[in-house]
Amino acid sequence: MMDFLNDLMLNRILLAAVAGWAITQTIKAILYTIVNREFKLERLVGSGGMPSSHAATVCAMTTAAAMHYGASSFEFAVCIILSAVVLHDARGVRQEAGKQAVTITAIIDHLLKEGKIIELPEFELKELIGHTPFQVLIGSILGIGVGIWLG
Repeated sequence: MMDFLNDLMLNRILLAAVAGWAITQTIKAILYTIVNREFKLERLVGSGGMPSSHAATVCAMTTAAAMHYGASSFEFAVCIILSAVVLHDARGVRQEAGKQAVTITAIIDHLLKEGKIIELPEFELKELIGHTPFQVLIGSILGIGVGIWLG
């Protein structure tokens, strides 16, 4: 068991990914606090917002894998494909789901005010789940920097 834990602590690719996520989530919480003048603990672990921790995590991992194993390696190939999927999802699918949540919440608000429906158990939908292209770009740049630093 100790060998396994020691191996984990020496895994530079894993450390880069975790550090990319942690650094970006911390920045996200700080920016949210500055802009909104309130601290929300959820911003330290929540998805969505500026910068994208999804992008930072996979870009740090991919960059560290490229530096450690080389661009022709199996490890880099897996990381680059995973990164492409995650970046597309963070920007596209999850951002659209957030837009849909805003629209559904507005419709429910209207129907509640009109007395057309009763209170729903899952009324407040999470709206901040995706990223703009700029948020993904900044997260990617941060992740690449962390990957270079730790890779």
